[in-house]
Amino acid sequence: MSDSTTCASQDDAPLTASKRSDAVDAATAALVEAKGDTLVGRTVTVNRPREELYNFWRDLSNLPAFMENVERVDVIDDLRSHWVVKAPGGRTVEWTSVITEDRAGELVAWASEDGADVPNSGRIDFRDATGGRGTCVTATILYDPPAGAVGRLIAKLFQREPAIQARRDLRRFKQLMETGEIATSARTRAQREQERD
Repeated sequence: MSDSTTCASQDDAPLTASKRSDAVDAATAALVEAKGDTLVGRTVTVNRPREELYNFWRDLSNLPAFMENVERVDVIDDLRSHWVVKAPGGRTVEWTSVITEDRAGELVAWASEDGADVPNSGRIDFRDATGGRGTCVTATILYDPPAGAVGRLIAKLFQREPAIQARRDLRRFKQLMETGEIATSARTRAQREQERD
């Protein structure tokens, strides 16, 4: 079990804006197998027990429920999964990920296998928040955008850039875990189908 810590030391600010000069290096070093050259780090406090959040996240088939651009995650075995993710221009990108570290109730780390459309690695950390305020969930993601800097710019324009998505997805995860639903102004597929009947 990890010690109770505050989320203030790991806020939602970009790692590159950290007051600690070694923040980017420390986050990259924490990855078991670093794949990629663009680092994203985001943290959110969720008012749920750490073990509950870890268990939900560890069932990879749950992730498309709150990850807006993830079309599907096909679980291959206990350690491997195949991801299909929306990309700009109506395209998709795919990769197979391998869990490289897994500590129940604390963290899940992964790295994409060779041949990924978007080479990536990362980890999700779960730490008790101070004052019994729930759990600090931190996503640290390292990735290589397709087409380098141009690809990153295009992804940003289409709202598909991982830094933007990490922040949104963590907020959606918080909503889902705290309320059981994700607030949206858009109609769901089920609502549209009910209107047709």
